[in-house]
Amino acid sequence: MSGKYGQIVKDGLWENNGVLCMLLGMCPTMAMTGTATNGFGMGIATAVVMAASNMMVAMFRNYVTHEVRIPVYILIVAANVTFVDLAMNAWMHELYKVLGLFIPLIVSNCLPLARLEAYAAKEPVLPSLMDGWFMGLGFTLALTMIGAVREIVGQGTLFADAALLLGPSFTFLETRIMPADMGILVLILPPGGFLVAGLMVVAKRMIDLAAGKEIKMAGAHSV
Repeated sequence: MSGKYGQIVKDGLWENNGVLCMLLGMCPTMAMTGTATNGFGMGIATAVVMAASNMMVAMFRNYVTHEVRIPVYILIVAANVTFVDLAMNAWMHELYKVLGLFIPLIVSNCLPLARLEAYAAKEPVLPSLMDGWFMGLGFTLALTMIGAVREIVGQGTLFADAALLLGPSFTFLETRIMPADMGILVLILPPGGFLVAGLMVVAKRMIDLAAGKEIKMAGAHSV
């Protein structure tokens, strides 16, 4: 059983990463990775929704008929997104204002729905909960790395405004890497998101090839 859970962790964080392997959830990946802070916040919000949704679908999978499963999945995800949206508005209001519309749009994100259909609808509660959480953490990892590269090269900082967005305890994360006038502007503009995400995908493939692993790459495209 521990081997099964270990594989869930590896799949979620690296081997079947939603962004770097399956190319799912690319809309928030492009829009919310101007800084590492924004990418981290968006990723954690998505991870919480995925974990809760996977758990609930696994709990009720034997009571939902095949014909109505997709509307039920969407309702479950929407309920969890509403909870996260209200919680962030109450306790992380500055980050909530930055993420804006992209929190409600988690409902239409391909990645949570894909995991509900592919995993949670077929597996017990605990593995489904772990699958949702670690797939979400893998999504968070990808968004944070993309945001970090764009932020460092584009404006010379790392985790800018972390204290403002995530709370005073995150002040230690704010770092100036290089002078602001040395930044490459295109990296913090929309084209920079596509450029850095593409380079990240290539880098992961090269690492996997160097390690002698078979490449997992789904022919899927996100909304």
